[in-house]
Order: sequence, then C-alpha cells, then structure tokens
Amino acid sequence: MTASSAPLGVALVGTGFGLKVHLPALRACDRTEVVAVWHRDPVKAAAIAREHGIPNAYSDYDALLADERVAAVAVTTPPFTHADLAGRALAAGKHLLLEKPTALTDTEARQLERLAREQGLITALDFEYRFVPVWQQAERLLRQGLVGQPYLIRLDWLMSSRADATRPWNWYAQQALGGGALGALGSHSFDYLHWLFGPARRLRASLYTAIATRPDPVSGDLKPVDSDDTALIDLELATGVPCRVSLSSVCRAGRGHWLEVYGDRGTLVIGSANQQDYVHGHQLWFTPAGEATREIAIDADLDFAQTWPDGRIAPVLRVIDDWAERILHGQQKAPGLAEGCYSQLLMELCQQSHRQGGGWVEVPTA
Repeated sequence: MTASSAPLGVALVGTGFGLKVHLPALRACDRTEVVAVWHRDPVKAAAIAREHGIPNAYSDYDALLADERVAAVAVTTPPFTHADLAGRALAAGKHLLLEKPTALTDTEARQLERLAREQGLITALDFEYRFVPVWQQAERLLRQGLVGQPYLIRLDWLMSSRADATRPWNWYAQQALGGGALGALGSHSFDYLHWLFGPARRLRASLYTAIATRPDPVSGDLKPVDSDDTALIDLELATGVPCRVSLSSVCRAGRGHWLEVYGDRGTLVIGSANQQDYVHGHQLWFTPAGEATREIAIDADLDFAQTWPDGRIAPVLRVIDDWAERILHGQQKAPGLAEGCYSQLLMELCQQSHRQGGGWVEVPTA
C-alpha cells in the first residue's frame, strides 16, 4: 500500500486457529487492520475483543457484515461452516481469506468461487506452503529444470497429531463435518502438487480409520469415528508422471513431511521430521545423477524477514500480505477460490475412488 492508503479493515471470524495464527499475522501486516472479531457467544466475543485489543466484537454475523469498517473477512472456522460463513461474507461484498479445506463438497466450493467472481471480490485460500521459503526454492529449481524430466514423485506426510486414542471426539472425527487427514493434509498436498507439477489426469485412493472410537469430551463415553486418519493415494499427472501420496495423522514417531522428486538429472528432496512445527525444520537436498547429495541453501530473496515461535505465522503473513496487495490493485490470482476448488475436487474424487474399491477415477479437465 502507498503511504496514503488506509489499512484494509479485516474481521476475524474464528477464534481457535484464528487467534493463534491469523491474528498475529494480520497485525504484523502493515496492509491490514483487525477491526472486529466474531464469536457466536456474545460474552466470549466481548472477552476475546478485550483480551486482544480488538475494537469491535460481534455475535450477530449479519451485524458484522453490515459494519462499513469491515472490508474483508478472514474465515478460520471448521470446514462445515465455510459454505455459510464465507458465502454470506461474499454476498455482503466482503473480500475473503478462507482457511482450507475450502468447503465440504466440490459443489459448495464452486458456488463460493462463482459468487466471488460475480461480486468482483478478491479471495485467498490459506495454502501457505506456496509461501514457505524452502518450497519456493524448490519451485524455482524445478522451473529451472534441475531434476530434468521427472520420473516419480513421492509425498509422505506421516504425523502423530492424533495418534493418542484418548484425544477427545469432535468435528474432526466426523467425515460429514469435514474431519480427517484427507481434509487436513490432503488439501495442502493437492494444492502444492498442482502448483509444482501441474494438474492430475486421474487418481485412486484408499482411506482408513485406525482409531475407531474417541471419548466424548463431556460424558467420556466412546463415540464412533468415521473420518479417515490415513489416506493412501496414487495420482497420475497430466504429463504422465506418477505420484504416490501417503498421509496419516496416527503415526507415532512418524517420518514427518517429505516430498521427493526423482528425475533423469537427479533427485530433489524437501523434508522435515519436526512434528512440533509444520513449517520450521524443512530442508532441501539435491542429488545430481552419479554424484553425492548436497543441501541446497535458500536464496536470500525468498527467506522470511521475521519468524515467530509458531512457524505457521510467517507464511500466513505472506498469504495475507499478498491478498491485501491484490485487493489494493483489484487483481485475483493464485491461491484463491479457484485453487481451493481444485483441491476440493481431488479430495472428493478420493472419497469416490475409496467407495468404489480404490479404483482409478478420472479428473475432469473443465
């Protein structure tokens, strides 16, 4: 923004992940100002506003959307609320920052994307891996042809975040509410695979639930879990390159987050075993054909200017800064709702493939 431009007035909708990550990122961005917060409980809304110095608190969502100080809304609530909350924000003429996954279904996601286009609004999906320096470095090297012609892509994201069977039952345990590893990890994975390597031609998937019950947080009674905690997926890219994806949230001492690209000129690997931070800890290595592996340094222009103990804040700040700049110039570009629709479509096709016994499903091109 120019020196004379007023910051973009943003309302924070969602006070879990939103307070931990989005609020400090929004405040660190000189293009945005948090002018309001929403919580369905008016007492909690007022208390959150007081604690965090947010000038306006709302429990009436329509009243928040009617506030002329609110030019944009950051929706950080669970996925089963996205179609309603994001849709109403767009209908009210508010620019939108939306947490992933986009919605519960491909239809809901496409409805949001169409509404944003009709309203002429700028949207952003929080696909933060596009904004992490090591991933940006990998993208730069792949565009330069470092690995040559890819032969195989392998993605392992094996975490222990839900390996404790006593972790309470909530929306994450319910497929109908958007819970599961596919939504949490697959949404990111499908976006950055598309960004780095292009679209998929077809896929097949098998989904599993290792921990079949979890205790109710109030009664302690065991309640059934029907969301996936493990997903095994094969993608065939439009280029013909095979890609194998393994996602899990129940791997004790799991491998962490790794992307391996095998090509005719060598192998490029991004990896991190750090399960305490989804961003910090990733490193990049390249093994040229017939030579020893070497670590790749991050170019200075890609590195973070500032980091926080919670590694997610720095890339989310970049998402927000990019979104606010696009609003200033009236430019819609990736990652927005269109990219969210693509990720949502692949998740839905994974569910379809699983229901059909894990067979191949074609990915529509239109």
